Amino acid sequence: MATHLKHGRLKLAFAIAIIIVAVAATIVWQRTQGFAQRALVLDQTERVLVIERGDGFNAVLQKLRAQGVVQGSDLEWKLLSREMGVAGRMQVGEYSITSGLTPREILDRLSKGEVIQRKFTIVEGWSFRDLRAALDADALIKHSTQGLPDAQVMEKLGRSGVFPEGRFLPETYVYTRGTDDIAVLDRAAKAMDVALAAAWESRQANLPLASPDEMLTLASIVEKETGLASERPQIAGVFVRRLELGMRLETDPTIIYGMGSSYAGNIRKRDLQTDTPYNTYLRAGLPPTPIAMPGKAALAAVAHPADGDAIFFVARGNGAHYFSATYAEHSAAVRKYQLKR
Repeated sequence: MATHLKHGRLKLAFAIAIIIVAVAATIVWQRTQGFAQRALVLDQTERVLVIERGDGFNAVLQKLRAQGVVQGSDLEWKLLSREMGVAGRMQVGEYSITSGLTPREILDRLSKGEVIQRKFTIVEGWSFRDLRAALDADALIKHSTQGLPDAQVMEKLGRSGVFPEGRFLPETYVYTRGTDDIAVLDRAAKAMDVALAAAWESRQANLPLASPDEMLTLASIVEKETGLASERPQIAGVFVRRLELGMRLETDPTIIYGMGSSYAGNIRKRDLQTDTPYNTYLRAGLPPTPIAMPGKAALAAVAHPADGDAIFFVARGNGAHYFSATYAEHSAAVRKYQLKR
C-alpha cells in the first residue's frame, strides 16, 4: 500500500510539474507574441542598422539596442528569432529602422534582405573625370577602381582600348551598401550602349554622321552647349547644318575639353589659336571623341535635329540662345547679348 501511495504521489507531482511547465511556456509564448506585434516607439529619425558579414544574432541585437530599440527583453527577441528561423538567415546590408515597425517586421526584413536602396546619379554633361570623382566620394560604394588609370578601368569593364568619355549614360542608378564601383560603371556603360543603339536606329535619314560613335560625339557637344533643355534640337540642327556645309563647328566646349586641367574658367585668344585635336575653330568636322556624357535627350536631339536655316547661335545670358541664319545677324546678336552694345 505504501509503495502504491508513493508512486501515486510521484505521478501527481510529475503531472503538476508538466502543467506548470505548460502554463509557463504558454505565458512566455503569449508574452512573446504580444511583444512581436507591439510597434516600436522611436522618434521620427530613421535608424540605419548595418549587418556585416559574420554578425550573429547577439551582435545584431546589440546593434539594435545601440540604435535606441529598447522594447522587449533579449530573451523575447531570441525566442521570436528562433520561432521565425531568422538567426541563420540574416542578410548582410543596411536596414531602415523606424518608429511603428514591430519586432516581427524587423526580423522579417533581416531574413528577406530588404535592404536600403541607395541612389547614385550620373549628371548630364559630366566628364569621365567628374564621374570617377563622384564614385570615389561615395562612402557607401566599394572603391576598386580608385587610383587606376582610365585605360585600366575600361579593361576591368571588358572594354579594352575604348576611350571612356561619353560612354556612361546619365541616369540615377540604385545600389546597396558595399556595391563595387565597377558594377555601377558596368550598368551605366551598358545603359549607354542601349540608348545609343536606339537613337542610331531611330535617326532621321541623311544625317552627316557615319557611325553611332559620331552620333555620341555630337550629342556630347549638344549636351555641353545646351543651357535650356528645350533648345537641344535647335542646337543639334545648327551643328548638323554646319557639318553638311563643311563649316567648322567652332564650339567652345571642345576648346575647353582640349585644354584639360589648364582651363581656368576663361578661354583666351591664344587658346583658340592653339591647335589640339579638339580645337573645332581650327579643325573641320567632329573632334576625335565625345567631350562629356550626353543624356537620352541629347541623343534624341541629334537623331532628330530641328529643321531651320540657323547656322549660328549666341548665349542670351539667361540660359537661352539667339539663333541666326546669317553672319550679319549673328554679329548683331553678339554685340547685343555678349558685348552689351
